[in-house]
Amino acid sequence: MADLLLLLIFIFPAYVANAVPVVLGGGTYLDLEKNFSDGRRIFGDGKTIRGFVAGVTSGAVMGGILAIALPLSFYSSPQSQFIGSFMLSLGTMVGDALGSFIKRRMNVAPGKPFLLDQLSFLIFALIFVYPFVNSSVFSLYNIVFLFIMTYILHIGMNVIANKAGLKKVPW
Repeated sequence: MADLLLLLIFIFPAYVANAVPVVLGGGTYLDLEKNFSDGRRIFGDGKTIRGFVAGVTSGAVMGGILAIALPLSFYSSPQSQFIGSFMLSLGTMVGDALGSFIKRRMNVAPGKPFLLDQLSFLIFALIFVYPFVNSSVFSLYNIVFLFIMTYILHIGMNVIANKAGLKKVPW
């Protein structure tokens, strides 16, 4: 059980990066309102430059705090934990944007539920952090746990954000 708690602490910067744009986003759209070759927006209105930067920054700061307060054995040093947290956060935001890109290409309307909304950020967070952690993070058991917990937590947090008036839809 303690190992699973440490795994959640490890992925926490990605969760922070994924959540913060809901509160701090807005402003100029990440795609600058440009369309892709299919005539649809590249990412859509839900992805903004301020949200992207806020997500990466907040996740990295949270990771820095964790590196000082709770060095994790997944990393070789507090410095690599901070770099890994930054990479988790950057991967989160890239994965989230790529999920929106794919969603637009598949003609899924903005605000409609789509499995990539819950998991693309985690996939890319893990890809980006891979060079900075030891291989124990990537055991099948850990990966399955992270995907299940992320899916459950993402759905729950979206419902809360919707009830709080931060999101228009509860998914």
